[in-house]
Amino acid sequence: MESALISVRTGPRQAVVDLTTRCERFVSDFGDGLLHVFVPHATAGVAVLETGAGSDDDLLAALDTLLPTDDRWRHRHGSPGHGRDHVVPAFVAPFTVVPVLEGRLALGTWQSVCLVDTNGDNQDRSVRLSFLAG
Repeated sequence: MESALISVRTGPRQAVVDLTTRCERFVSDFGDGLLHVFVPHATAGVAVLETGAGSDDDLLAALDTLLPTDDRWRHRHGSPGHGRDHVVPAFVAPFTVVPVLEGRLALGTWQSVCLVDTNGDNQDRSVRLSFLAG
């Protein structure tokens, strides 16, 4: 298995950050296998979705509706409503797996690999890319 840890700066607001280019670069020297993308944080997830056409903003809006930033959360450190950020990985898993064929991600035409981060308190994220040869 090959593995690398990359750093991602998400900024002070919730964000969907496209990691596809970095993932493509990582697997480009490999053949067939699987790319496992994992975010080792309790308040972020990884999703495969379309970006740039509004789906990324729609995802964040849906999370805001489903998991409001208010004082209902028992987990109370950080910014007001931060407890909801600790629930996000139950809805947006902290990992995804993408097939790799001949050193290329086998994604659909409009699919991108994205970091989903609703926690503005932590702007610096790590993402673990691991390639398992097939």
